Amino acid sequence: MQTLVIDHKESQLTLRDRRVRIEVPNQKPQFIPVAMVSRLVVTTGVWLHTSVIGALTAAGASILVLSPRDHRKTAIISPPLGRDHALRLQQYRSACDSEKTAMIAAAIVAMKLRGQLRTLRKLNTRKVAWRTAVRGILELLPRLAKPCALETIRGIEGGGAAMYFKAITEALPSSLGFHKRQRRPPPDPVNAMLSLSYTLLHFEAVRITQQAGFDACIGFLHAPEYSRESLACDCIEPLRPVIDDFVLELFHSRAIRKEHFGAQQNVCRLGKTGRGIFYMRWEQFAKLPRKALHKGVILLRKTIQEKTE
Repeated sequence: MQTLVIDHKESQLTLRDRRVRIEVPNQKPQFIPVAMVSRLVVTTGVWLHTSVIGALTAAGASILVLSPRDHRKTAIISPPLGRDHALRLQQYRSACDSEKTAMIAAAIVAMKLRGQLRTLRKLNTRKVAWRTAVRGILELLPRLAKPCALETIRGIEGGGAAMYFKAITEALPSSLGFHKRQRRPPPDPVNAMLSLSYTLLHFEAVRITQQAGFDACIGFLHAPEYSRESLACDCIEPLRPVIDDFVLELFHSRAIRKEHFGAQQNVCRLGKTGRGIFYMRWEQFAKLPRKALHKGVILLRKTIQEKTE
């Protein structure tokens, strides 16, 4: 099974004998068996026949369509929800129980804080912001070991993130222009890479939670919100530091460089050459967070079922 990334403008995808036929202008057509595709990622304007969508989703594959100008504007097409309706009922009951919601949210934030510590300790810096972040996160962790209100837990998460990204700023060359985490819109190469990587991980989380039988829109740390897959947001929180480490390594190794980016209307975007490098590296790296997401979903299932019986 593989990820199929379509990054050539005006490509045409049609179905031929259970194979996806990919036509790129001025290139020989390629054929990929439907059974070999687990996810399709479209990053530019293409012609995608409905028969391809139907065949891929029927085979259990998911489709992510990214706006070439704004990675926050996405469309996710997934196979039907897993058939375990009893699990979803347990999920809904747990989400309506403030005590259970806080317990699950605290566990998510604790895992994220520990991940942030691991990422910080890999950095080649021991400056003031780094020392403040490590000390501060170590002080926050014990607060999650005892019952907390949900808003307190969210405050702990936000406090840890603020200290953490100040330390990240110290570890990056000033030429990259990274001063703080900023999503809307990403003003510099680091923020652009973080946003794209988080989007891809979120797509994986939607796919995996729904296949497991969960409702991806009903979360715990992230409250249900219109048009948001809140459970998927929950699932990627502990893995954000892993993604950060991946992005930092791309820049430190100079696999991705400032010249791979362009800016339009104060929005920083990864160019075509950079996208080719990034998606190849992402696919090599993504096995780790995908495996972690599967483990996290199994743990969540066990927690919900134990606490609702």
